Amino acid sequence: MEFVRNFPFFSILLSLGSGVLTSIMNKTVARIWNKFVMLACMIMSGILFVYLIGTGESFTFMMGHFPAPWGNEIRAGMLEAGMAFFFCIVMFLSIIGGQKHIDEEIEETKINIYYIMINLLLSSLLALIYTNDLFNAYVFIEINTIAACGLIMIRQNGRTIEAATRYMIMSSLGSGLLLMGLSILYDITGHLLMSNIKESIAVIYPQGTYNVPLISAIGMICVGLAIKSALYPFHTWLPDAYGYSTVSSAAILSSLVSKGYIFILIKIFYRVVGNNVIVDSKIINIFFIFGLIGMIMGSINAIQEHDIRRMIAFSSVAQIGYIYMGLGLGTTVGMVASIFHILSHASSKSLLFMAASGLTDESGGSKKFKDLTGSAYRNPIAGIAFSVGACSMVGIPMFSGFISKLLFAQAAVQNSLGKMLPTLICLAISTVLNAIYFMKTVILIYTPVHPNSIKHDSANINNWLTGKALYNTALVLMVALNIILGCFSEPIVKWIETGLGIFG
Repeated sequence: MEFVRNFPFFSILLSLGSGVLTSIMNKTVARIWNKFVMLACMIMSGILFVYLIGTGESFTFMMGHFPAPWGNEIRAGMLEAGMAFFFCIVMFLSIIGGQKHIDEEIEETKINIYYIMINLLLSSLLALIYTNDLFNAYVFIEINTIAACGLIMIRQNGRTIEAATRYMIMSSLGSGLLLMGLSILYDITGHLLMSNIKESIAVIYPQGTYNVPLISAIGMICVGLAIKSALYPFHTWLPDAYGYSTVSSAAILSSLVSKGYIFILIKIFYRVVGNNVIVDSKIINIFFIFGLIGMIMGSINAIQEHDIRRMIAFSSVAQIGYIYMGLGLGTTVGMVASIFHILSHASSKSLLFMAASGLTDESGGSKKFKDLTGSAYRNPIAGIAFSVGACSMVGIPMFSGFISKLLFAQAAVQNSLGKMLPTLICLAISTVLNAIYFMKTVILIYTPVHPNSIKHDSANINNWLTGKALYNTALVLMVALNIILGCFSEPIVKWIETGLGIFG
């Protein structure tokens, strides 16, 4: 076996083991070690990605070299490796960009605990991407949930504790449904490895013997993961969780955690149940309807907000609606659009939260819109970064969000299930609503407070360039990532299409 094929296992083991090691480190060592772990996982994922693009194949890695049913498997293809590489990049930039707030907002004795949660979260996300075993997937989903809850409540003020409690209640409901669905599926098929389950379902489903429990199990799994990923109307925990946690936590939670659940759902569609069975079950129609509703209602809620962090959080509800709408189209083109939007939303939303923190810092720490007037002049780099993220969310050409909406529109036009018209109408309405609250915010932050403010505050650019190098570097790289997705989308879309072709 070629050595590079060990990298998925090494990445998961390194980040998981680091969660234990970080507990005995002081904050300085924990900070350095955490960045080393993320960089190491990023490099290994990048090398694996290049290797798998070269081979054009996927491979399985037996843990402990024990075959099923005693052992479990990791499976890596170009889609998994590329997604892992992208997740590591976004998480690394979110941490270095929010380093100042981590040090200021978290008690000194608990900073190493924060990095424990980050390491565990990275481990669980990589495991969800690579695992080929449903029980392992459930275990790491729970690790992901606990780590995310820790990231929310680490500040330990009233709002974050309330948000973490809501998150745990909703997430426990989703976990319960997921576990019941997996138990029924195991009872029907006798397997936990994804490929073996799919083979059993391919035999059982045409016979019609176990169709009722099978559809029930699929429904429980899908609803459980929809709850955990905050599909409307299961989003009530999300605004407070994203709005009051540290900026790095908000960036990671909004851009990666919910996407990990969605990615495992896509694996269940293709690798566990089979996309034809999913389409026949009509479950995708439920996703389609709630996705469309989420696209509209998330934006309406965002318009009504007077707090920039909560506005961005409600925007995430709308963007998750986009992803589920694409899944609900039930076609490969719709799936490609949804996967691309996972990348687009992750790059844009982390950028928006990071940029918003710079704007609020220069506005006396206030997140209220009335206090943010002219803040882009007080922090020029954050102002530009927020504008780029806003343009992406609206769907302006050159940015990643434009490609997402174009792909969704193309998927709708090619749909033969009567979903074209509602998709195009909701895309148009949602885009107008996106423009209302994002462009309003961009205009506000570039509205000078008084005639001399532009000249006076522009003198602070040098201070920003020299005084906050990590933050500025993270913003610049996030902007570059968004523009790359928007301007060089063709090879990325081809990668997703090819990856999906060997995904099942």
